[in-house]
Amino acid sequence: MFTGLIEEVGSVIAVGASKNGNQLKIAAPHVAKKIRRGDSLAVNGCCLTLSSHRGEELVFDLLDETIARTNLKNLQRMQPVNLERAVSGTERFGGHFVQGHIDCVSPVIAYQKSGADFRLEIELPKAFAHYVACKGSIAVNGISLTVAEVLSETFVVWIIPYTKTHTNLDRVQVGDPMNLEFDILAKYVERMLASRR
Repeated sequence: MFTGLIEEVGSVIAVGASKNGNQLKIAAPHVAKKIRRGDSLAVNGCCLTLSSHRGEELVFDLLDETIARTNLKNLQRMQPVNLERAVSGTERFGGHFVQGHIDCVSPVIAYQKSGADFRLEIELPKAFAHYVACKGSIAVNGISLTVAEVLSETFVVWIIPYTKTHTNLDRVQVGDPMNLEFDILAKYVERMLASRR
């Protein structure tokens, strides 16, 4: 379980096929000091298990399902990725419940500065639109954000300067694919209501 508060922006060393299957290697000087083999780490919001660890280099094995469902397949060498270790029971809980299970990948439609802040608009696939509510929570590339607007085919979140400079949203451009995870509470409500019908 994660909170959607990014600890570090790591850098991709390599991604692709290896003798062990698909693999992702990341440089993460800060997180590498606090993580062990077998630990969970959210990479752009996707929960991965650390398979090996050498110095600042973290290595993850990727399932075909992970590649198919996330934007990890689009990563390039030196590209920034959002990183968050799993939350412990003794820490303060600052964001919202983020499982690290990506629902879909969706492109950025607009990203514009407005005063000191930034308006980020992302395409909202129809199959998931019912999970999004104004002032509700959503994880975008693993970042816990509040939905500001729900439009017919898109949704909008506002980004404060701190979030922009301390996540990989600092380099996002129109058209970039974003990992989306919708609020788990909405999914449980849907499931409970369906079972009562």
